[in-house]
Amino acid sequence: MADTAKSAKLTIGEQSYDLPIYSPTAGPDVVDIRKLYAQAGVFTYDPGFTSTASCDSTITFIDGDEGVLLHRGYPIDQLASKSHYLEVCYLLLYGELPTAAELEDFENTITRHTMIHEQMHNFFRGFRRDAHPMATMVGVVGAMSAFYHDSTDISDPRQREIASHRLIAKMPTIAAMAYKYSIGQPFVYPRNDLTYAENFLHMCFSVPAEKYEVNPILARAMDRIFTLHADHEQNASTSTVRLASSSGANPFACIAAGIACLWGPAHGGANQACLEMLKEIGSVDKIPEYIARAKDKNDPFRLMGFGHRVYKNRDPRATVMKQSADEVLDLMGIENNPILQVAKELEKQALEDQYFIDKKLFPNVDFYSGIILEAMGFPTSMFTPIFALSRTVGWVSQWKEQLADPQHKIGRPRQLYLGSTLRDYTDIESR
Repeated sequence: MADTAKSAKLTIGEQSYDLPIYSPTAGPDVVDIRKLYAQAGVFTYDPGFTSTASCDSTITFIDGDEGVLLHRGYPIDQLASKSHYLEVCYLLLYGELPTAAELEDFENTITRHTMIHEQMHNFFRGFRRDAHPMATMVGVVGAMSAFYHDSTDISDPRQREIASHRLIAKMPTIAAMAYKYSIGQPFVYPRNDLTYAENFLHMCFSVPAEKYEVNPILARAMDRIFTLHADHEQNASTSTVRLASSSGANPFACIAAGIACLWGPAHGGANQACLEMLKEIGSVDKIPEYIARAKDKNDPFRLMGFGHRVYKNRDPRATVMKQSADEVLDLMGIENNPILQVAKELEKQALEDQYFIDKKLFPNVDFYSGIILEAMGFPTSMFTPIFALSRTVGWVSQWKEQLADPQHKIGRPRQLYLGSTLRDYTDIESR
């Protein structure tokens, strides 16, 4: 717990209460209200918990006003430019960047746990062919607890470690299998000679009929997408994982809960919404019309993929993602893809428009990741599963941190009750 040297005074009527104030290593101070109900008989009211710290954490820090995102103190742009996903996974899980030997051992562990139990293939075949891949992932990840009994005891640090490695290793396999099943192609087994990102692309796009070579530019772009989505502090899905974990649920159930929350279009579906907007615009000549609509306060149309709820400046992830987007578009070409042509021109016009500059509505990570995934050949239904794959390490790291916290207890938010007060039951004949 952070040190406290200050306090706040809350006055209710004629009675005053002293509340401790904790100062973090970064970010605003926090008022401790844990004893407020016991002392004063009142709760606080904070819909969405947007002004409430539910935990203390050492994993990720965000300063939305300044456009800062740090993992264990390291800026996200440095990690995305100089590091790679599995090294960032190690950093999030263990708190420090690994030595060469530690990284090699970690990579070997993850690589050699990418296969799933053969019987789990039957779960996929139980879904309809037109099932959304996220529905499949929620079911299959939750079912992992029925197969991996040696890593469900959350009181055992070694079992927590095994579960963490299994989830990070197997999630690409599960996501790729969900995709293959949805398009009617055979499952492709993972390969130990490929990197994490290369392996995922191979499992998604290779077929038995011909050899598939993973393009290094696409693999690097995929790795950056994974890295830039690895963790994002106490967002909705991370808070869901922590809340599920607080009851003592097994790790696979907790991560399945996170996937279910991420499925919501207000959370993990932002890049899909961006692509759908680009399809709605349709052609480059219609961009001025849609930009004018976006400026019109009376028009419900909004430019998806511009601005961010958290970041009031530039999204620090977007700069690196733009570089990858440019590399992928140069490789794949946009001449025969009207959606990508619209995306490229929309970005150019918005960045030059004073209205968007003044309001700091810059393209965010979802805008660029959607462009990259579209260019790679992924359908929009796979955008959120890829997000879930990327975020798994963040969920697992937060889950591990919570279980190791001696202060952790089962989550139990309060409410402002506005329903009926006590009344007597009336027999049906008298109603």
